[in-house]
Amino acid sequence: MANLHVRSNSLPSKSHPIVTDVEDQLCRLRSSEGTSTSATSVPATLASLRDLHEGINNLIMMPSTQEALCHENSEKWTNNLLEESLGLVDLCGFARDVLSLTKGSLQDLQSSIRRNRGEIATADDMNAYMTSRKKINKMVNKFIKNSKVFNQNPTAFSNEDSDIKAIVTMLKETEAFDVSVLKSVLILMSGERGSSKKRRWSLLSKFARTSRVHSEVEKSVVLSTCAHSTSRSQGKICKMS
Repeated sequence: MANLHVRSNSLPSKSHPIVTDVEDQLCRLRSSEGTSTSATSVPATLASLRDLHEGINNLIMMPSTQEALCHENSEKWTNNLLEESLGLVDLCGFARDVLSLTKGSLQDLQSSIRRNRGEIATADDMNAYMTSRKKINKMVNKFIKNSKVFNQNPTAFSNEDSDIKAIVTMLKETEAFDVSVLKSVLILMSGERGSSKKRRWSLLSKFARTSRVHSEVEKSVVLSTCAHSTSRSQGKICKMS
C-alpha cells in the first residue's frame, strides 16, 4: 500500500494532528500485515481499525478536506470513492449475515451441551452444526470472491489532482484494510485455515471461548465499518448535492 508523502495547498499539512493521527493508525495496521490472524489478535486489530475510522471521519469533516472533495477537479475521485463506499457497506452487510449465522450455530450447540448437562452434544445437533459450518464456508468463499473487486486498479493522478491525492490515497488504503480485516476474520471463523478433522473437533471443544470472540467481532468490525462507510458516503452525498 502506498505511503503518503504529499503536501497539499487546500488539504491540512502532514503536521496537522488529525493527519498525523490517521497516518499513525495506517502505519500501525501496515506493520501488522502479513501476520497470522488468531482469536487472540482479533481484538487488537479491530481496535486499530476502529481508531483509523475515527481519524478518517475527523479528516473528512474538516472544512479544507470538504473544499478539496467538492472541487470540480475532484469530482471523478469523489464519485469513485462514493461508489466504493456503498460497495463496502454491502460487503459489511454480507459479513454481518455470516457472523450472525456463525453465532447462532454456536449458541445452538451450546444449548445442546447444556441440555446434556455438560456432556457432548447429540449426534443430530452435531450434524446440524456441521451443516451450518458448510453453509458458512460457502458464504465466506463468496465474500472473498466479491471482495476482489476492491482496489483492483491503481490510482493515477495528473498534476491538477495534487490537492486531492493525499485524501484519496488515505481513503483507498483504509478501504483496503477494511476488506482485508473482514476477510481474515471470516476465514478464521469459518475454520478454513487448518481445516483438518482434528482441528475442527478442537474448535468445537472450545466453542464457548470462540463465541465470545465472534460477539466481539460482530460488534466491532462490522458495525464500526458499516457506520464509517455510511457516514463517509452521506457526507460526500451532502457535499456533492
